[in-house]
Amino acid sequence: MHETQVRLLHRLAGLYGIQTSYRDAAGKRREAAPHQLLAALRALGAPVENMDDVPGALRERRQELWRRCCEPVTVVREGRPAHVELRVPANQAQTPVDCRLELEDGETRQWTRCPDRLPAVRAAAVEGVDYVAKQLDLPAGLPRGYHRCMLTIQGAVYHTLLIVAPQQAYLPPAEATGRNWGVFLPLYALRSGRSWAAGDIADLELLLRWVQGLGGDMVGTLPLLAAFLDEPFDPSPYAPASRLFWNEFYLAVDHIPELQQCPEARELLNSPAFQAEIAALRGAPVVDYRRGMAVKRRILEMLARCCYEAAPGRRTELERWAAENPAAPDYARFRAVVEQRRAGWQEWPDRMRDGELREGDYDPGAARYHLYAQWLAAEQFQALATLARKRGAGLYLDLPLGVHSAGYDVWRERAAFAMDASSGAPPDPLNTAGQDWEFAPMHPERIREQHYRYFIAYLRHHLRHAGILRLDHVMGLHRLFWIPKGLTAREGVYVRYHAEEFYAILTLESHRHKTLLVGEDLGTVPGEVRTAMARHKIYRMYILPFELKRVPRRGFNPVPARSLAALNTHDMPPFKAQWQNEDTARRTGILSALHKKGRLKAPAGNTGTVLRGCLKQLAAGRARIVMINLEDLWLEEKPQNMPGTKNEHNWRRKAAVDFEVFSRMPEVLHTLRSVDKLRHI
Repeated sequence: MHETQVRLLHRLAGLYGIQTSYRDAAGKRREAAPHQLLAALRALGAPVENMDDVPGALRERRQELWRRCCEPVTVVREGRPAHVELRVPANQAQTPVDCRLELEDGETRQWTRCPDRLPAVRAAAVEGVDYVAKQLDLPAGLPRGYHRCMLTIQGAVYHTLLIVAPQQAYLPPAEATGRNWGVFLPLYALRSGRSWAAGDIADLELLLRWVQGLGGDMVGTLPLLAAFLDEPFDPSPYAPASRLFWNEFYLAVDHIPELQQCPEARELLNSPAFQAEIAALRGAPVVDYRRGMAVKRRILEMLARCCYEAAPGRRTELERWAAENPAAPDYARFRAVVEQRRAGWQEWPDRMRDGELREGDYDPGAARYHLYAQWLAAEQFQALATLARKRGAGLYLDLPLGVHSAGYDVWRERAAFAMDASSGAPPDPLNTAGQDWEFAPMHPERIREQHYRYFIAYLRHHLRHAGILRLDHVMGLHRLFWIPKGLTAREGVYVRYHAEEFYAILTLESHRHKTLLVGEDLGTVPGEVRTAMARHKIYRMYILPFELKRVPRRGFNPVPARSLAALNTHDMPPFKAQWQNEDTARRTGILSALHKKGRLKAPAGNTGTVLRGCLKQLAAGRARIVMINLEDLWLEEKPQNMPGTKNEHNWRRKAAVDFEVFSRMPEVLHTLRSVDKLRHI
């Protein structure tokens, strides 16, 4: 292939935000082959089939970028000068530009400027046309928020979303001195004497009250979002059916008001056969999602009918909520169609696949059920979140990177996604073939053209309830590994996003909801990511086994104050399994470091002693948040998830110990009280 052709291909890739190379986990540079770049370009919508199309596509892309007049999104940091980059043909620089700024609160401001009197930023000649970029200053002192700026030139109107945001994310008032701690357990794994197939929101409340009683501040769990638990079926919390709605699988039935007004439901609930079914589900060592959801749904459907037919006050509340949340009825209809057709939207007829649903496409009763279930979930989660914030830092929730390709979000917000690619990870020593996560990535340009409507919506869905929000795979704000359709994970490429626009939304929304943000920054992360996180005060994660210095006998890396510290994550083995598999040098290094810090009486000990020493190391450290995996406290060995596998026990294994038991275990109580004492020194 001619060198000039490759050079042009690389230029085109750069204009679409595609990286032509990256450094792998070993630090080796990996160059993308032409077929990889062409496939990624097609997934982004570039008009290329082969190398012969590249010169024309390059000209078209350059024209497109310069003809924009202004970017679809402009970030302004609070207290700093605000301006928009205005692009016009040089021969139109004397044509007045009418400017209109519509603030979020409804106030409008208007003025006119002539481009030739504005400071020049840059210039370019594109296909015989000279363009000039000018700096258009905006009014000073703009308030925080999302404002619309409209520029009219010779009758043509151009729009940019103006995001005025604080430089830094929200930090609680106790930032200077507070050192919080909490416990982590997947909600499906939480067992109690009142559980059905898995833990529910009421069980999470029990856990929260218990932790707060010990001096803790929060409980953390995996994503609790809507899931496909029939056909299609995918219980993974990181492949939700929507990032805009909750999973009714976790509803606490005995906390639903309609239960008291619905004799039919109470009769079924109290029947010996139904109680036997619940007991069997409760006693199983792994979660049976299909059966558990089917059992709970029998009761929920009866309660829904009672709400609609015999509880006018509650029905009015439901209808008011639905009117205030118009996506909820739309989601309910979508789920009803999925159930009727028993297939994802990709297999529906064209009209329905393209977003138009009519009466007769679905069972109205099923739609009412799903709307009712989402209303209940909103009520129960809000009540729990309010309780959590009253006495501590609040709920620690997890925002997944992706969403199921057959899910509601992709169906309704199709333009926000690149449908001819999936997200994943490049090969590394643990996954030598790479990983394909099988969900469509968001399209970096089309989400800007939509003014980040979808991103803001699913972010707010979490921030309403979270005191602390973990951002899964925070590197995805900067770049994401795309696997174009037809290629393997080995052939993927990185595609860049407009990170500062994401950060502006995150900092603005975190202040509005008073939520602290934590970025999952583990693994091979470019330095620019952690630099941006520090600049915007987004906490990083400090996982002790990863923080042993290159020479183990030199101990651990310092703990950043603005971090969440823990011994492991849900994608790692529990502490006991991790410790048993450590090599001799690392074990010796960890023991020596703990001994020098006074966390162990001698540089040796059994697994439980080492565990407590490691927790003391974290608890006494500078990290603002310490999160303790409850399963470590009774030395669990089995993981909750084995990344990169389809293991049948992934996301299904229940805790070996019930709440009523572990909440009274002397070794558990002693460890947590020791952590609390060290956190408050």
